[in-house]
Amino acid sequence: MLGKDGALLVVRQLAPALRMALLIAGTLVGLFAMYVIYELGRYDAGYDRQAAAQQRTELEVRIEHLEKDNRELRTRLAESDTIRAGRTREQAEVARAMGELQAQVARQSQELAFYRGVVAQNANTPGVKIEQLHITAGKRPATFTVHLSLVRSGRADGAASGTVHLSLDGTSDGRARSLDLAALSGGQLHELRYNFRYLQNFDQDVSVPLAFNPEQLVVEVQSSRHDVAPLSQSFLWTIEASP
Repeated sequence: MLGKDGALLVVRQLAPALRMALLIAGTLVGLFAMYVIYELGRYDAGYDRQAAAQQRTELEVRIEHLEKDNRELRTRLAESDTIRAGRTREQAEVARAMGELQAQVARQSQELAFYRGVVAQNANTPGVKIEQLHITAGKRPATFTVHLSLVRSGRADGAASGTVHLSLDGTSDGRARSLDLAALSGGQLHELRYNFRYLQNFDQDVSVPLAFNPEQLVVEVQSSRHDVAPLSQSFLWTIEASP
């Protein structure tokens, strides 16, 4: 076939087996995407968004590895296609290798679709999580310092704000009791306020009555946004050595 400038043009058609394999792979990816949408809808009411948000970083790293593997597999697939066109004697071996590569690409694409769906859902769910908490003894008897770190669990598109409530569960005179922040701070504080974009640390001094036997510290984080659910987490009352 001649082009406008008289040059000879060669039209190369895609091998029927390759077209069929790509069609099958596309169909499998489409079916898996429909399954993922179904599962997300089925578990939406009871989906643990806080746990999924904590996994977001690990999932993004996994996606990077999968994308790298996919690029390598597609490169090898293109090389195999070139070999198949130029070496008729090795057709059977190349066809087998291409089949294996196409199967790997299909599996990688399915896994990528799943992880991307989880990450996309959590990326739109901003919130705050407790990065770490530890307790050290104060300079005076029955006084302690609660060291608390909060971080973002979603995309940091803007500042996160809200309140932190502390309560200490334990026993006194053989009865279960709970002391809120007001009781622990001598009436000076009722809550802690946070406002940050990436990270905020608190070093809150508390005073525990001598007759009170503390067992666990309950931390409740409430966002100023109504679409973000409160976070409540309990920590054993363990005193660490002061740095």
